[in-house]
Amino acid sequence: MKIEVIDLKPKKLVIKIKDIEPYIVNSIRRILISELPKLAINDVVIYDNTSALFDEIIAHRLGLIPIPTDLSLLNFRDKCVCKGKGCPSCTVRYTLSKENEGTVHSGDLQPAEESWAITEDDIPIVELYKDQRLILEVEAILGTPKTHAKWQSVISPGYRFNPTIEIDKKRINEIKDFIKDLPSNLVTLINDKLEINDISKLPILESYIDQEKIDFIKIKKDPNNIIFSFETDGSIDANNALLKSIEILKEKYNEFGKLLKTIK
Repeated sequence: MKIEVIDLKPKKLVIKIKDIEPYIVNSIRRILISELPKLAINDVVIYDNTSALFDEIIAHRLGLIPIPTDLSLLNFRDKCVCKGKGCPSCTVRYTLSKENEGTVHSGDLQPAEESWAITEDDIPIVELYKDQRLILEVEAILGTPKTHAKWQSVISPGYRFNPTIEIDKKRINEIKDFIKDLPSNLVTLINDKLEINDISKLPILESYIDQEKIDFIKIKKDPNNIIFSFETDGSIDANNALLKSIEILKEKYNEFGKLLKTIK
């Protein structure tokens, strides 16, 4: 198996994987969607709320704020040594106190420890007007997306088979005429070889080929040559999200192997 990094950013990852079965990549994708844990606000205590929104609406918005998550420092509350009471190893606490005119943002949440400061700090929660105020405390705990969407950190994970474009070189003039009608910078024809400039725009090229019923250009896709991509909400670094998901999948395979040995 060979892996090539195409794009790596804190909130985005695109990699090309060769010599791998699609079901393995799909398994990682499913882990990213449903089982990768993250922090999210779960308990809200509102001391004063004179804004235009009900307490329940504000609590719901707080739950969807991306909370920076370091999985190496945290335990699930029900598996923590505190037995669910809520200690620094399983619970992160924030306070918020704001009054008078202005927008309350996610950055107004003040952590009990500075290391848990909100990084996505410009998310609006509620608009306050003259003499209005919002005072509250919250607790963030680890959870998984299969329990609630607020614990989902990964956005639109997906994969596609890397394409190979084959052309009929005997009909090169027809190919050149066809390319003239395509959107600019979609494909490049060099030395009788046609290449797409942006793999994400392959469906556009395919739609033109189907619409014009082109038979001198064929697109072949290799199921063992995969481009895998996803983004995160900022609570977890994209690279760490992938590594943790692979770790979770490995644990599941090990557990499955142990269960198989118990079958008689």
